Amino acid sequence: MILKNPLLLAVVSLAFFTGAATAAPVDVSGVKLDETISLRGSPVVLNGAGVRFKAIFKVYVAALYMEKKAGTPEEALALPGKKRIAVTMLRDIDANELGKLFTRGITDNAPKAEFSKLIPGLAKTGEVFASIRKLNVGDDFTIDYLPGVGTIFSVKGVQMLSPVTEPEYFNAVLRIWLGPNPADWKLKDALLGKSN
Repeated sequence: MILKNPLLLAVVSLAFFTGAATAAPVDVSGVKLDETISLRGSPVVLNGAGVRFKAIFKVYVAALYMEKKAGTPEEALALPGKKRIAVTMLRDIDANELGKLFTRGITDNAPKAEFSKLIPGLAKTGEVFASIRKLNVGDDFTIDYLPGVGTIFSVKGVQMLSPVTEPEYFNAVLRIWLGPNPADWKLKDALLGKSN
């Protein structure tokens, strides 16, 4: 069939190319993750995603978005621009317990020279987890880094408190998963785009 109407041809072409350019979401343990998302008006790409296990239990899905992909912790930490860690719960968990695990993850992986700069951020992180009390299956939270603004925690799409302005803080949080003592070694590889 040959389309002779130029308007119809344009509509069909647009539909074809739009459909071809839209990638299907990545499915990680039932959590759908888009390959590219908009973070405060700028596109960021999915660097990697995986499941955090504790013993044999799935705890959450974590995804790392950045402006460009990185294959090593050093590249991910050094990369400038906007970044997002997105976490979706696969189990119900007491938020206070999760907050303690976050704090321990930061202290286990932070360079000693930076630690004093992290104290205000750690205090805010504690406030965030204390205020939400519990996270249920399907609940999500994000930790965004916006240059010139700082690190922003949002739970179920709602920003919690003011940004943590210390620039070192986001990398300290990122090291929970990408540092020398990560929360989960397989998840570390997955966030760096390596298959398990």
